[in-house]
Amino acid sequence: MNQRRGMLSIEALRDRVSEGAIDTVVVGFTDHYGRLMGKRFDAEFFLDEAAAHGTHACDYLLTVDMEMEPVPGYEFAGWDLGYGDFHVVPDIGTLRTAAWLDRTALVLCDVAEQNGDAPVPVAPRSILARQVERAAELGFTAMGASELEYYTYEESYRQAARQRHNDLTPLGWYIEDYHLLQGMREEPLTATARRHLNQSGVPIETSKGEWGRGQHEINVRYAEVMEMADRHVVLKQCLKETAESLGMSVTFMAKPFTDEAGSSCHLHLSLWADGANAFAGDGSISEADLFRWFLAGWLAHAPEVLVFYAPTVNSYKRFQDSSWAPTRLAWSMDNRTAAMRVVGSGPSLRIECRLPGADTNPYLAFAAALASGLDGIEQQLEPPPVFTGNAYDDTGLASVARDLGTATGEFRESAFARSAFGDAVVDHYAHFFEQERLAYRGAVTDWERARYFDRI
Repeated sequence: MNQRRGMLSIEALRDRVSEGAIDTVVVGFTDHYGRLMGKRFDAEFFLDEAAAHGTHACDYLLTVDMEMEPVPGYEFAGWDLGYGDFHVVPDIGTLRTAAWLDRTALVLCDVAEQNGDAPVPVAPRSILARQVERAAELGFTAMGASELEYYTYEESYRQAARQRHNDLTPLGWYIEDYHLLQGMREEPLTATARRHLNQSGVPIETSKGEWGRGQHEINVRYAEVMEMADRHVVLKQCLKETAESLGMSVTFMAKPFTDEAGSSCHLHLSLWADGANAFAGDGSISEADLFRWFLAGWLAHAPEVLVFYAPTVNSYKRFQDSSWAPTRLAWSMDNRTAAMRVVGSGPSLRIECRLPGADTNPYLAFAAALASGLDGIEQQLEPPPVFTGNAYDDTGLASVARDLGTATGEFRESAFARSAFGDAVVDHYAHFFEQERLAYRGAVTDWERARYFDRI
């Protein structure tokens, strides 16, 4: 039985239900955007039926856009196929108290074919599960962490929408990176979320102010990558719903405002074997084959899978020089100007990827990272020399793609991505990202009105 605080076994849930402490179970999985979709169950019915047999949901949920409109052109589901159901299978190992909600538990789910147990290949959790299996086949367990940044505002979500998300009031009013006084002003929200998360099976390490007005970060203890992706999803849901309950709002947009820093989701990753970090060492790569090859693969394939790190049009507005977000592809030793940063020492040695933004779907981001590194090991790829200096200024380095269309094209045409994830996954997500780009291309923005309304 998992003894981590806030986690529940079926027996423990049954006891909590009989005591009247829990009467609702939220059953959820993420769509492509990383949003939790699902149902709320009466807790007794969940115990009697859904815990063992799962439930169903409409397969259109893996084809919709942000507005929940069904998008044509997918092979997986469409009007011509009748938009049937798929099977939503609770992973009981993720069952936990949702401490920020009244008398509620939460369980995350896998998405399977309706008439069997086979996972739906295009579901985000299925994609990561396949890469976890690949690592296991090579004798490794992947351990990781995601450092998630976000902005906080005094306005409620409803009020922010009424204001068209303009003129929002950040909880802090000057740059607060590591600043304890300014960070304290966000404690009504952040401290509440920390406490809820610790009581909900998401162990917290720290929180701190970031390099933006009202920007903050909560760091979660590292774990096996599937568990870490689950923790990431729970953290976002908890923060949003805690903000909602307090009449505030948070955003995980990669670049919410032009004149503010972007919000990142730095990924930390290492491979473990026989209970020890297989990357362990002093950071020298000359003798550390696994570490060197994994790093080389992660860096080499970054352009081909960038869409899994930067999935929206807004993601690419974060990639600006001298902004703490990487703009050039290089690896370094503890250098925040490069895309890949080697940190830690000895048993804590690991690679930090600084490409993902806060808008990333963690299942897809970890899947891309793991697939890339494992290919580096299998192909025994060699990394370029370690970079020193300011990567923003080095025009000899390859640049990060600056728009979703370019990155989608790299993904669609990538032989590596098709080998790692399969044609069905690549075609499905290439269509998803392309539809996101087209939706933006046809939109008229506030910037255009402000620039042209009376002066053109």
